Amino acid sequence: MLIPTKKLLPVASRGSRFGARSPSAARHPDVHLVDTPAGPHAFVVNGSQIYGLAAKAAETLQQGLASNDREAVDRLLIQFGITLSPLIDDRPLASPPLRSLSLAIAQKCNLGCTYCYAQQGDFGGSAKAMSIEKALRAVDLLLQGAERGARVNLAFLGGEPLANRAGLRAATEYAARLATATGVDVRFSITTNGTLLTPEDGDFFERHEFAVTISLDGIGSAHDRQRPFKNGAPSFTKIIARVEPLLARQRRMQVSARVTVTPANLDLVGTLEGLIGLGFHSVGFAPMLSSPTRSGEMDEASLEIMLARMIDCGQRFEDHLIAGIRYPFLNMVTALRELHAGTHRPYPCGAGAGYFGVSADGDLYACHRFVDDSRAFMGSLDEAIDIGRQNAWLAQRHVHRQEPCRQCWARYLCGGGCHHEVIHRGRPACHYIRGWLHYCIQAYVHLRASAPNYFAAGQA
Repeated sequence: MLIPTKKLLPVASRGSRFGARSPSAARHPDVHLVDTPAGPHAFVVNGSQIYGLAAKAAETLQQGLASNDREAVDRLLIQFGITLSPLIDDRPLASPPLRSLSLAIAQKCNLGCTYCYAQQGDFGGSAKAMSIEKALRAVDLLLQGAERGARVNLAFLGGEPLANRAGLRAATEYAARLATATGVDVRFSITTNGTLLTPEDGDFFERHEFAVTISLDGIGSAHDRQRPFKNGAPSFTKIIARVEPLLARQRRMQVSARVTVTPANLDLVGTLEGLIGLGFHSVGFAPMLSSPTRSGEMDEASLEIMLARMIDCGQRFEDHLIAGIRYPFLNMVTALRELHAGTHRPYPCGAGAGYFGVSADGDLYACHRFVDDSRAFMGSLDEAIDIGRQNAWLAQRHVHRQEPCRQCWARYLCGGGCHHEVIHRGRPACHYIRGWLHYCIQAYVHLRASAPNYFAAGQA
């Protein structure tokens, strides 16, 4: 018997551990059992559907999963009436329309983050800046094929993008003019270390409705240990002094914080509370999984600690939401939105599909993390997108081509993991990802019952 999730009672406690006996372990490719004090649930992989189960049905499903009897589980799903025709097949995307570009507007940086995927900003080469001419041509590439009413995104990264303020502003203003003339909705974003921000930058970002992401790895010394200036001097106090004017005036722009998590900065609750207290619109965490120097990479023990502390943050989010108080924990907001929408996808992101990174020299790569990496070269501004390379990439990176992803219940939420991290290090975080999603399914059921207005208002 199936019970609609909207009728379920609140969930009182949650948790997850790594290993084969973990509640989040991958036991069947098409269904995952989530047990909560509110009752057992089945997460059906096809279409990311969540169903409440009567006790007997859950017991039968649990027995099938424990015995690894996939045929028995398949028969149960048919019996329960929760099977659909496959929504994702083996066919890869082919030549999807371009919707987003990130410009490595400055391949140089003034910080000395030892774990940086960009090798402290220059991607292992000489420091350089994108010319205004190339930046404008990148804008042309983004907008030339967009239909009237389409939404596209122009992002600025580095290195440190504000090291080339002139190029950034010229590209933004040109894109805004061209979008107005063609009826295209262009959105702007920047990821910056914050050390070069000025009040005038704040005015510019507010005028063009930028999504501004500041890279911060903690509060005070926790940040300084990981993100000092290249001469070793601390950076946190100087960054906050430059960010505060933007935080005070954000209306059309949104100023968020992104935290790279290593074994050295695992106080996630303290970091989250501290950054929210400073006024950031949202705060998100990402584990360091692949570093050119191997510095700061998370191992299994650190990922287990991180999972427990992410769940602590998530439970704070739940408590605030139930009390009617906004709590901008971005990882939780994103997970709830995707679960509510029934998100299912064969790729982790748009890299190499509707999204490319553009190097300072004008070459195109699958994303900003692959700049100057020939394995993900996709053409150039001079010669346009190499459709052959793009389609070969999309065929190779489809989640059905990935192992052990094909047998994992989380594959259409995860999409197979960040391409850059997988290619450079493999998949050390699968247990962590499944554990986080397992908790988020529990939290979703809880909040559907305890804070239904959050979903009714379209916030998720």
